[in-house]
Amino acid sequence: MTKVALIGAAAGIVGVAALALGYQAGRSDVVVASAAPEMSSTTASTTDRAEIEGIVRNYLINNPEVMIEVQTALNAKQEAAQKEASTEVISENRDKIFQSPMDAVFGNPKGDVTIVEFFDYNCGYCKKALPDMDALLKSDPNLRFVMKEFPILGADSTRAHIVAKAFKALMPDKYLEFHRDLLGGEGRATEASAMAIAVKLGANEAQMREKMLSPEVTKAFNENFELANSLSITGTPSYVVGNEVVPGALGADVLAEKISHIRNK
Repeated sequence: MTKVALIGAAAGIVGVAALALGYQAGRSDVVVASAAPEMSSTTASTTDRAEIEGIVRNYLINNPEVMIEVQTALNAKQEAAQKEASTEVISENRDKIFQSPMDAVFGNPKGDVTIVEFFDYNCGYCKKALPDMDALLKSDPNLRFVMKEFPILGADSTRAHIVAKAFKALMPDKYLEFHRDLLGGEGRATEASAMAIAVKLGANEAQMREKMLSPEVTKAFNENFELANSLSITGTPSYVVGNEVVPGALGADVLAEKISHIRNK
């Protein structure tokens, strides 16, 4: 829809509103002057309202594009309000979001820009986003990537992530390799498939299963879910870049632009 059409539609709405108000003012005088004694002011008001609503209804039927404009404006207003709320949450929870010791950190631990990704090992879009992370880390030596495990796709995801947490605690130096193998693998991630990768990379299964019972694992998941809820994150992948929540697999180029914007502030 062009800008001219938007302006024309807006002018039309204003015209209808003015007509309705003028009609109501004029009509009220007529009703008061001619109404029978038994006719209450409530009845007159109801009649006026019905006629005005009819005018508006007919206008909208003849100009349905107005509803699209209204919806667009509403969406923009809601997005702006959500962005403002998210900015406040990020400001109040910076340590939990960017510096939690329970999260894995890839890239430069002392990088000047941090990207936080909420992910699920069974998320198809997260799988597609894995090469984006690798490309960014390869091209940007000052980038810090924080991975927040956010298993929302069923019991298999939860169990696979529990294995991942245990592996990270026991073999942090090999966690990136584990992460790439599990997220980049074919088929559904499960406890069995995650454990197979862990053992292949040198983990002791008995130690892994003992670590999987640690309350630290539950604590990490609870914290991530609370943060996601506060940030209105409902899907994966979702990123926190600077003071902004960015949902969806956007691609390396879009993320690189956001990184550049942060550095140029």
